[in-house]
Amino acid sequence: MTAISLGMPSVPTRLAERRKSRQIQVGTVAVGGDAPVSVQSMTTTRTSDIGATLQQIAELTASGCQIVRVACPTQDDADALATIARKSQLPVIADIHFQPKYVFAAIEAGCAAVRVNPGNIKQFDDKVKEIARAAKDHGTPIRIGVNAGSLDRRLLQKYGKATPEALAESALWEASLFEEHDFRDIKISVKHNDPVVMVEAYRQLAAQCDYPLHLGVTEAGPAFQGTIKSAVAFGALLSQGIGDTIRVSLSAPPVEEVKVGNQILESLNLRQRGLEIVSCPSCGRAQVDVYKLAEEVTAGLTGMEVPLRVAVMGCVVNGPGEAREADLGVASGNGKGQIFVKGEVIKTVPESKIVETLIEEAMKLAEQMEADGIASGEPSVSVAG
Repeated sequence: MTAISLGMPSVPTRLAERRKSRQIQVGTVAVGGDAPVSVQSMTTTRTSDIGATLQQIAELTASGCQIVRVACPTQDDADALATIARKSQLPVIADIHFQPKYVFAAIEAGCAAVRVNPGNIKQFDDKVKEIARAAKDHGTPIRIGVNAGSLDRRLLQKYGKATPEALAESALWEASLFEEHDFRDIKISVKHNDPVVMVEAYRQLAAQCDYPLHLGVTEAGPAFQGTIKSAVAFGALLSQGIGDTIRVSLSAPPVEEVKVGNQILESLNLRQRGLEIVSCPSCGRAQVDVYKLAEEVTAGLTGMEVPLRVAVMGCVVNGPGEAREADLGVASGNGKGQIFVKGEVIKTVPESKIVETLIEEAMKLAEQMEADGIASGEPSVSVAG
């Protein structure tokens, strides 16, 4: 009788090949083409407060953010851009609305890119030639950011509201104006607060151009609601290979946006996973306190930077299978736990020893992975059922 291996399964592939897009350079970060999907966020400080803005950028850097956007609604903000762009650890994108003069100020300040909203910049179409020339001279990419809430009046009259067709047409029209001046260093976003409308707008856009696309659900809402809407929308698009940068827009601190964005990419295997805790939601079959076990293991391993999956399971139904598929796991029951390493049971320990045993074995695995040269990812902890 042939033996059946119950060890580690093969790593799953991505759901789809990336859409073929042209590549642009946003400061030190390549966007589009074969570059990894990047996570970006936006500061909530007044840009004119240079110290506070740079402090928030430092916090975003530590959380795994790769590109940061800063608002530029006033002259004082524009005057601060040069210092911020020079001292920021991340490429800085200036966010411009209403006043085209600030587009030129941001380019001159050395920002890594400039985001323009054609729907609310006065006489924007008339300024495209000058903007294209300045951006080309400085090597500054332009992000054409179309928003449902500030769609060009002409398109609102044509479509009646911000439909997917209206959003895509607005972006492509503005891109065509830049193309007339031989400028194609462009990234596009078409944001809407409804994930269904947003997904369809990006699908249409992806089919009609090869520009890199920045994904976002605008005004997504408070942390819980915004996380769900963004995860659903980004998952639908990224699983089809659509999307080159993402921003999770939450009514929450920017660092929380980055955490969610990184987790979305990790969940789709679009980014190297860091520490991941897989734990059951508990039920009437559980014979141990799964919540307490998961919390203690998470606390004990927080800060670990190798891509390690640890399963903390509370019963004998799904426990052994989940523990076997993780790098390290425990299947608990009857006051004891079976410890699995790379799919094999290595020991059985009393319930009181489960946490310390898991942490000890995790440290051994981490040391071995580092010795083998396995790249570390930004550590993140996800508790899933």
